Parts: sequence; structure tokens; C-alpha cells
Amino acid sequence: MKICVTSTGNSLDAQIDPRFGRCSYLVIVDSETMQFEAIPNTAAGATGGAGIQAAQTIASKGVKLLITGNVGPKAFQALAAAGLEIVTGAFGIVRDSVEKFKRGELMKTGTPTVGGHFGMGGKGGGRGVCRP
Repeated sequence: MKICVTSTGNSLDAQIDPRFGRCSYLVIVDSETMQFEAIPNTAAGATGGAGIQAAQTIASKGVKLLITGNVGPKAFQALAAAGLEIVTGAFGIVRDSVEKFKRGELMKTGTPTVGGHFGMGGKGGGRGVCRP
């Protein structure tokens, strides 16, 4: 099964990024062979719709399951519409999260875990504030 894990780096030993839409990397792992592909998340810098764009990226790669820290409502909706199962609350490194899932230690979620714009940073939505 193809599993996507949100990551701060481009390897199986990288830390899990708790954000889905604005994670640094989408690490796609074959759960049988542990072969992987690390894709830089081009949606991370989007001014809006990052979760939807990231969901489209992993769905187009044939991913069946997402492991992440949190997922917002729009991303959750896009992932569910694409038929992906979602595991939230993950932490640690990518390799361990896949192994934990295979052992049945991670549970799938049926709802978003954060509100919209979670990963964008504090006030101003992380877009910066222009002042004269």
C-alpha cells in the first residue's frame, strides 16, 4: 500500500511535520518494501488552498493512506473525496510511523483535527503584513 507521511525532510529518518498542507515534504512509502519517494511540497508556500493542492498531489501518486500530525477541514474533505484514509496525531520519524501503522498502533480519523489556516503561522495568516 502506498502511504504518504508528512515530513520535515526527504528521508525515512526525517521528522514528521505536524502540518499537512504546509509540510516541507510528502514522503510516499510502499508499506511492503519500504521504498520511498520524497516530494517537495510545492503547496507549502501557497497563499490559500495548500491542503487541497497537497491532497491532489498525493492522490495523483496513488496514495491510499495519509499519516500526519493534523489536517484541516478543506484538506480533509479533498482527501476523503479522493478516497484516502487519514491518520492524525503522528509524531517522531517517518519510518517509525509506517511501522506503527503496520502493527495497528495508529488509528484512522474521521474528522478534521484543526480549523482552517492552522499551518499558516500567527496573525496575518503567515503572509506577512505590509505597513507603510
